[in-house]
Amino acid sequence: MIGEICLSKYSERAVELFMEGKNCSQAVFVAFATDLGLSEEMALSVSVGLGGGVGRMREVCGAVSGAAMVVGLKYPELSKGEVYEKVQLIADEFKKTNHSIVCKELLGLTQPENSSIPEARTSEYYKKRPCVKIVEDAVKAAEKVLFSEVN
Repeated sequence: MIGEICLSKYSERAVELFMEGKNCSQAVFVAFATDLGLSEEMALSVSVGLGGGVGRMREVCGAVSGAAMVVGLKYPELSKGEVYEKVQLIADEFKKTNHSIVCKELLGLTQPENSSIPEARTSEYYKKRPCVKIVEDAVKAAEKVLFSEVN
């Protein structure tokens, strides 16, 4: 439970991982991956490069990228087109609560910080970054598209 918001087991785990210092992509992907048969260590490893809007370049949000990776893990039998459709549905769902899927736009940056070094996770970091909510929103979007009976 964060504030007054009741979180699902996936969003609760994703928020926990993010608060432990994992990046946005790792937090979202790992939250689902362990239930879908991938070890936490492997999930952390394969998703690390997508954090910070892919390698901290502030492009496509790492949380959205992590959610997109869940599609292939949950549905390995789908065609590329079917995977793309589900990823687009996740992005559309995410955009219902966020104005973009682009990291720098979500963070209100006009340009990337031009550094590969992540910021230290301090209380000031969490105050100025909306990333915890973004991680939660990406998980909720993935849950709605991938786990609800009606998409």
